[in-house]
Amino acid sequence: MSDNSDLMAQARDRVGKGAARELRRNKMVPAVIYGDKKPPLSIALPYKEVNLRIHSGGFMTSILTIDVDGEKHRVLPKDYQLDVVRDFPLHVDFLRVSRKTIVTVEIPVSFINEETCPGLKVGGVLNIVRHTVECNSPADSIPDALVVDLEVFELGDSINISATSLPEGVEPTITDRDFTIATIASPAGLKSDEDEEDEVDVGDVEVIGEAPAEDGETSD
Repeated sequence: MSDNSDLMAQARDRVGKGAARELRRNKMVPAVIYGDKKPPLSIALPYKEVNLRIHSGGFMTSILTIDVDGEKHRVLPKDYQLDVVRDFPLHVDFLRVSRKTIVTVEIPVSFINEETCPGLKVGGVLNIVRHTVECNSPADSIPDALVVDLEVFELGDSINISATSLPEGVEPTITDRDFTIATIASPAGLKSDEDEEDEVDVGDVEVIGEAPAEDGETSD
């Protein structure tokens, strides 16, 4: 989990589309802080810093401290909207958190030791089924990633959630099965070559026994 330095923000009195457009023209991003049984707080954040943090990675699993006119709020980003054309932030939602808060987050999956994975060394392909896993986690111990060590996996193996080491207090929201995160699959070319080896060339088959007589011929 990342715990970043403070973000400076301004409280905003006006809300709505018109006020949001005016903020963006002034290089600010409208946002809201909610949760912890307190009223929502509408704020404005500097565009440059918000844009950098969103596109630097790990934003959604980072605990932030937002200073709103001298009052500090400890928060976790819960959602953000980007412009579909220009990819700049339009709005951000933050959830107030405390040390006892349990949050639901999408945690990225990271794979290590690809170069020593037996299944990949013989030509297999890492087929990632889930790039992230939804987990319940204490706000203070959100892992940056769920790490999967590929060193023991062979061609054809399935890699399930049980192959990851989850920190204490962190558990997937899916609890009724050991679901698949990735597989070590055979590439299409390798499978095709194996199929060709299994085919029998009739010209190489040795025929044992006498061939049946053709029409009009008799056997002595």
